[in-house]
Amino acid sequence: MSTTTCDALDHRTGGAVRLTCADDRIKSIEPLSTSTAGLPVLLPPLVDIQINGYAGVDFQNDRCTRADLEQAANGLAAAACSRFLLTLITDQWDRLLARLQRDRALRASSPLLSRRIAGWHMEGPFMSPIPGFHGAHPPEFMVPPTPERMRELKAVTGDDPVLITLAPEWPEAPGAIRCARELGFRVWVGHTNATPAQLAAAVAAGAEGLTHLGNGCPTEWNRHDNITFRALDEPGLRVSIIPDRIHVSPMLFRLFHRSLDEARICYTTDAISAGGAGPGIYPLAGMQVEVGTDGVVRQPGKSNYAGSSLAPLEGVRRAAAMLKRSPQNVWPFFSTQPATFVGLPPALVAGAPADYCLLHETGTGPRIEIRFAGEPVREVLWTS
Repeated sequence: MSTTTCDALDHRTGGAVRLTCADDRIKSIEPLSTSTAGLPVLLPPLVDIQINGYAGVDFQNDRCTRADLEQAANGLAAAACSRFLLTLITDQWDRLLARLQRDRALRASSPLLSRRIAGWHMEGPFMSPIPGFHGAHPPEFMVPPTPERMRELKAVTGDDPVLITLAPEWPEAPGAIRCARELGFRVWVGHTNATPAQLAAAVAAGAEGLTHLGNGCPTEWNRHDNITFRALDEPGLRVSIIPDRIHVSPMLFRLFHRSLDEARICYTTDAISAGGAGPGIYPLAGMQVEVGTDGVVRQPGKSNYAGSSLAPLEGVRRAAAMLKRSPQNVWPFFSTQPATFVGLPPALVAGAPADYCLLHETGTGPRIEIRFAGEPVREVLWTS
């Protein structure tokens, strides 16, 4: 059994601790009576609850292999993300279930994927088919959420964590949400033009959040009454936000943080196969999408966004810059809070995987050291 130790400042308390790892698990985190000068900050790994693909791999592709999924998982690890919800977007219901069965089998065959794929996010097909609200999702495959479909999904996913994004304006939505919650699923709303009453009914039935606030909606809308304002006004909703400066402008990003209790916020990349990559043409659910030099992902010839190319760690950097805060201050929005929102086990506790990050303050800027399974993965220096 190989044992390693690391002295650092616990991000939760600010006190000095000694992290001890045995093989690929955390053995203990014990307080130290020592000077804190010069110690790095111990941070949990990032968690992304909406990954449609990454590092050139499109999760919507039925020819996706174990090696493909491992390539995406390794790409996310290099961006400090240790766990993610593999996200499947709108398609014919039977094809989605078959795709999910395949992905579960691939995960079960791989120790790496078993560790990295924490669960599943079904972003569709229960969302609005109305132009402007369906985004890049094919409206012809949208269907109502029903208890029967929730039970079909449960038969495939077993006890795995599952997040469902749906539009609560479907008449069947409240009953489907109640059934989903009874089955152990998490339900968020999104790609929706629900009224305040429909949002409140969804929350009463068990919906907990809204997927990618400020997106999944038209670029032009009623300035007095729109789904973003309605979501902000519904106190029972958590929200995810894409911190790329593209899907939400820096000004609006700051306003979201001022308007909401920050315990209700988490970040996500909503990354597609272009995640972590540069400009070019990338696959998404049988389509071709283009990443411009500005980093925006669009369907060629269209103005609406189609996912993002953001890397999780870069999302932390951009969020810190937009809010004029330290990386340590915004880190929970992309780690502990999304994990809590979807019911994932905590990191940085005895028995958890030895996945963690160390934040070093240097004269030129923060340096992030990523260690997964107790081994160095990558170091990133953010110059000021």
